[in-house]
Amino acid sequence: MTLDATATEARPAHHAKRLLRWRDRRREREILARRDRIGAQMAELRYIQDLIAAAQKVVASGWVRGGWFVVLDGSGRKRTVNAYDARYMNGWPIVGGCLVGAIVHAGGGLAAAEEQPVRRALELTWHTLCGHAEDPIRWCPAPDARAAHVRDLTRWNDDAGRTADEVIALLRSVWQAAAEERTRLRAVGAETGGPSEASLA
Repeated sequence: MTLDATATEARPAHHAKRLLRWRDRRREREILARRDRIGAQMAELRYIQDLIAAAQKVVASGWVRGGWFVVLDGSGRKRTVNAYDARYMNGWPIVGGCLVGAIVHAGGGLAAAEEQPVRRALELTWHTLCGHAEDPIRWCPAPDARAAHVRDLTRWNDDAGRTADEVIALLRSVWQAAAEERTRLRAVGAETGGPSEASLA
């Protein structure tokens, strides 16, 4: 029995080509998955910008210290309520809020307070106020840290010397921080042929 030397030599080359094609397909899948993640992150940041812009309007219409919301009660009077009392407002319209309350209301109200866009808007606000510009944003801290950050924002809002203009200025800075993060992600996406700004506008 004789071996076909040509066939024997062809097998390693055939396997090498198959391995190369598999690696190319895997790399392509990784690139596509990365593009999808970047696109989703950019879209979420755009939503956070809209949320923060809406929160500015809430503060401008009636900023409050020592409570979360300003509501119009059944007799048309303005009342300040905290997060606990707000659950029993019976549909009273919210006409103002503190820093945290305005963000929560802009994101859909107390029912949406634990949803990702609101949580991340609050984390970006905390990072803008208390973090360092060179540090990465911690979008998903542990629950205890997240609760501590909300307390930090509440204390800052309730400071005796705080003004509505300062709260609005902070929210503008948060909006800008989201815009800068989108710019960073756009640059990362461009390296892999990711989504363009026009496709996400």
